Amino acid sequence: MASRRVSSLLSRSLSSSLFSLRGNGPLVNRGGAHRYSNLASAVEDTITPPVKVQHTQLLINGKFVDSASGKTFPTLDPRTGEVIAQVAEGDVEDVNRAVVAARKAFDEGPWPRMTAYERSKILFRFADLIEKHNDEIAALETWDNGKPYEQSAKIEVPMIARVFRYYAGWADKIHGMTIPGDGSHHVQTLHEPIGVAGQIIPWNFPLVMLSWKLGPALACGNTVVLKTAEQTPLSALLVGRLLHEAGLPEGVVNIVSGFGPTAGAAIASHMDIDKVAFTGSTDVGKIILELASKSNLKAVTLELGGKSPFIVCEDADVDQAVELAHFALFFNQGQCCCAGSRTFVHERVYDEFVEKAKARAINRAVGDPFKSGIEQGPQVDSEQFEKILKYIRHGVDSGATLQAGGDRHGSKGYYIQPTVFSDVKDDMLIAKDEIFGPVQTILKFKDLDEVIARANNSRYGLAAGVFTQNLDTANRLMRALRVGSVWINCFDVFDATIPFGGYKMSGIGREKGIYSLSNYLQVKAVVTSIKNPAWL
Repeated sequence: MASRRVSSLLSRSLSSSLFSLRGNGPLVNRGGAHRYSNLASAVEDTITPPVKVQHTQLLINGKFVDSASGKTFPTLDPRTGEVIAQVAEGDVEDVNRAVVAARKAFDEGPWPRMTAYERSKILFRFADLIEKHNDEIAALETWDNGKPYEQSAKIEVPMIARVFRYYAGWADKIHGMTIPGDGSHHVQTLHEPIGVAGQIIPWNFPLVMLSWKLGPALACGNTVVLKTAEQTPLSALLVGRLLHEAGLPEGVVNIVSGFGPTAGAAIASHMDIDKVAFTGSTDVGKIILELASKSNLKAVTLELGGKSPFIVCEDADVDQAVELAHFALFFNQGQCCCAGSRTFVHERVYDEFVEKAKARAINRAVGDPFKSGIEQGPQVDSEQFEKILKYIRHGVDSGATLQAGGDRHGSKGYYIQPTVFSDVKDDMLIAKDEIFGPVQTILKFKDLDEVIARANNSRYGLAAGVFTQNLDTANRLMRALRVGSVWINCFDVFDATIPFGGYKMSGIGREKGIYSLSNYLQVKAVVTSIKNPAWL
């Protein structure tokens, strides 16, 4: 079960990421970084990752154990396609074991019964351990996923610690209400943990997505059975160990490595799981929703696909717009559900924008993600690699103009040249489908009425970017676009406090911020009759 998202990084310069992310000007190139156009050998010599794989078993009831079947599967290094490690392959029986442990921990264990303050202290200790093991966690994430190590170490792992601290702070502030009723009654609501939560995380941001799901679930007092993506199982197992070092009771968090049709389906359809959260493709999200409804009608939150418009208005500073649009699409090898994958540019600045976007893509640093200064590593696996190349061929065949890239980078691993298409039409596959790779499609528009209609003409509604200096234009677009997030003169700003989720077929519900707490709570109304009340 694949796929998705994150960060506050303009990968071209980590030290200036927030500056550039907010659209305050392009950054200078770093010396020594390998550019895809002139040094394909940049990806040929791989660096030995500065980490050892310690955990490859399932984590059930506080212990690392083999799968019930004894089966394993390989997790691969996307830089080479070679095996990193053999990982225990969880199946239906393993999900059952994990659910039994989680149910016992919820029904009989100390986690939902300890004070919220005690739960918060464990989560705060866990965040401290994340920071202590920052480099080790980041190296595993990069090795298994292919994203630049600087992105993992300086942006994503610190973000994970921040998310857990945010929800640790919420733990003792979750409470119900006292409500004035009609008549002689005392009316109150209780906010209770929902029970056992099943969580299925993607491969594009494994630990960031883990934090978005585990953080609120644990703060609310729930227990969890979590399935990792089969492409990226390693980092979650290390983090699971750190959770228990922080004092998490046995059975509260159980981690099963495995495949979607077996372990993922078992979670979605399990009769003793009370809620399921999934991040991945829209097609798989539909299956999750169907399985949940056909089993015990468990609550479901879904964060799914996107084809987000990035709108460059006629008053734009073109250099700044090019840099931000480049980041919006190419960040994380283009493997972001909210990527700005439809770049709408006003006809007045279109030709200049295309030429500069082409130059920026050609100048993008592609290579081994453990090398300093690299902006783009390999795609996650051969399936994703081949799918992206297929879409590139579709773009060429449909008549779009290939301005840059269009092929693999190097001869080893799953690297793809940063690719730019111009003269793209709305009915082309590259303008409609979620490519999930480093392929920028640039479309021309004449006025706001037109671009609003075209931007909204999608089955997706996850996010949008707007680049303009005009406040009236920004206000009109932010209200007209049918999406869950609108970034104005910035992109991919993912503070722990900001809710994230989509309209239409981009999902159900919100993650992060206060809104995510409701995903893991039941609201109970309690009404008590009062005799001879002094007041009502």
